[in-house]
Amino acid sequence: MRALPSYDYAVVRVTPSAERGEFVNSGMVLHSLERGFLECRVHLDEARLLAMCPTLDLETVRLHLKAFVRVCAGDLSAGPIAKLSTRERFQWLVAPRSTMIQISEVHSGVSESPRDTFEELFRRLVLPIS
Repeated sequence: MRALPSYDYAVVRVTPSAERGEFVNSGMVLHSLERGFLECRVHLDEARLLAMCPTLDLETVRLHLKAFVRVCAGDLSAGPIAKLSTRERFQWLVAPRSTMIQISEVHSGVSESPRDTFEELFRRLVLPIS
């Protein structure tokens, strides 16, 4: 029996006020070395963030989140980090930060299809509950 490929993922969180410790899950990054898969997607729930911090600069948040997506995709306009291997870009994306954009701890799993797993986790962990 063949072992399933492994993956690692982390949730991207917007923390408008570090002092309050509140955050909104606003994206996710998932990497599977065996499958050569790396994806990052964001979803900004502006109403929830503004309810937590009415003075939040949403445009700045949008720019920072878009930078995550561009680095993940290897978009050269994102700077030298985008030139790194997928594994190195993942490690950079999930490195701890003390800014408004923070990353959850990294979780691991196994899956035949990292893309399907990404879609399911993104729906469950980032998109609003419907």
